[in-house]
Amino acid sequence: MPNPRRLPPPYPPPPERSAEVRRRFGEEARAERPDLAALCLLIGAETDGSLDEAGIDAAQAELDRLAGELPYRPGGPRAWAEAVRRLLGGRYEFHGTPGDYERLESSLLHEVLRRRRGLPILLSVVWLEVARRAGAPVYGVALPGHFVVGFGAPGEQVLADPFEGGRVLSGPDAELLVAGATGAPLDPAMLGPAPPLEVVQRILNNIRAWAAARPERSDVALRAVELSLLIPAHPARLRYERGQLLVQRGEFLAGAAELDAYAELIEVVDEPAAERVRRQARTARAKLN
Repeated sequence: MPNPRRLPPPYPPPPERSAEVRRRFGEEARAERPDLAALCLLIGAETDGSLDEAGIDAAQAELDRLAGELPYRPGGPRAWAEAVRRLLGGRYEFHGTPGDYERLESSLLHEVLRRRRGLPILLSVVWLEVARRAGAPVYGVALPGHFVVGFGAPGEQVLADPFEGGRVLSGPDAELLVAGATGAPLDPAMLGPAPPLEVVQRILNNIRAWAAARPERSDVALRAVELSLLIPAHPARLRYERGQLLVQRGEFLAGAAELDAYAELIEVVDEPAAERVRRQARTARAKLN
């Protein structure tokens, strides 16, 4: 297991801080109306130990400040989309570039607010939180492979792409995005509002994907998996992924216990798969000898 201080930042928070962040994340994820910005900032605090309470408060204050610069009730959905585009994409130059996909900071809200760069979903969180605070009829739209924001009810919906500075999308634009990601036509069901917890899980998936391409950052992957497990109705396979990561990091007993727990979960539906996982658990325990 690599020494975390020999790796480039971010470095994780100390155990006491991590426990508090996870407790709050779990509580917020189980709330009746989860706060998207709060959950994203808690992901940041669990990933980057330098993000303290003052930093979280400053990020929330920045979202409030930006919302205060939007015009009062500019009009219908298109007027809202254009007003947010002029503010965030124009005046403050929030947008994305291909290189942002290679940076962990692109998935951390506090860093996206600082750098004004990020992945489509994190830039969309900025659009959502700023516009929502100003009273806009706004919501996230989880198109396959590309997250955007929507303004207005289905019959008058206007889509905007924060990754491209908030460019307002035409119908063909959205169809091309979906066709490019899936090869299939746009299904109207794809245009519905994405619930906050779906957005958060997708952000954590992106962090896990970033770390999976960098085995030396299994610490980042493990923290993302463990936050995902705090979200209600999480995929059972996350237990398997956690077990694998623990074994990879040399925590053989804990990893084997998690693999056994996952095997017990899936045994009733796939007994051969459960036995394969149990063999992995036995192999992990054998590494202690």
